[in-house]
Amino acid sequence: MHRFMEKLLEGATVEWKKLGEVGTIKTGQSVNKRMISNNLGKYPVINSGRDPLGFINQWNTEDDPIGITTRGAGVGSITWQEGKYFRGNLNYSVTLNKEEDISIRYLYHLLMEMQSDIQALCTFDGIPALNAGNLKQLLIPVPPIEVQREIVRILDNFTELTAELTAELTAELTARRKQYSYYRDRLLSFGEDEVEWKKLGEVILPTKNINWQDTERKYHYIDLSSVSRENNTIMQTIEISAKNAPSRAKKLVKKDDVIFATTRPTQQRLCLINAKYSDEVASTGYCVLRTKKDKVLPKWIFYYLSTTEFKNYVEENQSGSAYPAISDSKVKEFEIPIPPLQKQNQIVAILDKFDTLTHSISEGLPKEIALRQKQYEYYRDLLLDFPKEENNA
Repeated sequence: MHRFMEKLLEGATVEWKKLGEVGTIKTGQSVNKRMISNNLGKYPVINSGRDPLGFINQWNTEDDPIGITTRGAGVGSITWQEGKYFRGNLNYSVTLNKEEDISIRYLYHLLMEMQSDIQALCTFDGIPALNAGNLKQLLIPVPPIEVQREIVRILDNFTELTAELTAELTAELTARRKQYSYYRDRLLSFGEDEVEWKKLGEVILPTKNINWQDTERKYHYIDLSSVSRENNTIMQTIEISAKNAPSRAKKLVKKDDVIFATTRPTQQRLCLINAKYSDEVASTGYCVLRTKKDKVLPKWIFYYLSTTEFKNYVEENQSGSAYPAISDSKVKEFEIPIPPLQKQNQIVAILDKFDTLTHSISEGLPKEIALRQKQYEYYRDLLLDFPKEENNA
């Protein structure tokens, strides 16, 4: 046992008990998406994930915050929900018995620390599941209540600092994005007589579809989920060939092509193809725009399709309710300003700087949060490292 833990205990005894001895474990009530949509309200629905499934107008749990996911991909994960909420049938409640001198918040941190032990109780034949009978046998360390409170104080400080940092960085990122959008729209705003205006179709080159019968090469496939809406880059692709190519894998793309998702276009999946994905294959769900570089810069097209003006154009010209779309031909009818190339270069350089700054904050946010999470986990490991008694080992 670590010296810090020894000092905290000061010789006090740590008792090991079964979870089923110190608390009651029950399953929540049946819930589904239709029930939620028909009963919208303010009470969160906690079921198989850490985040609420939705919010409804009824609750079945109050001041009983700890839950454990019973089935599915997140089996064994711990939830914490304060106040009134609706517990679903894929979430166990862990309610402490009144006579037990155990802090509910201590138990939460402890169960987070014991995730591997809980996972070991799960079955993974078919749908992953956690049996309540097995969960009741989980041995947990119970130090004196004063020790529990000190552990909670330290660990809660870390979680509060992480939450504050997340809120602060998220607010900063939102502000920067708004500022960037404002200046981008201003820089790309021209009067009718200031510059030449042309339809996209007038300043782009024709592109080709792949003929799978004529190639044995393997390609990276850029589908509609490949492009991140947050940073307009390709995050992941799958490798395909003539043997397993999806029916929508048809459009050949090259470096500096601009691709825009015409299926569910308001999701704004927009990307400038870099060298890594040149001569690869994109889904027919994208409109591929290959510019005449003596007339317009690829990045000029890319940035202009990010403007509020283009977003409004898409909203007005898409069709379909379940799966809205805008046709390639309609995208190519959109008119854009074409200032001289020198002017385009100047504005693109300014927007690149704004874009880099915004993305640096965007990338820094998850990294900083992950760092704080590691700090929390380190001290949680330290504070909850209790030696098991021989007869309980």
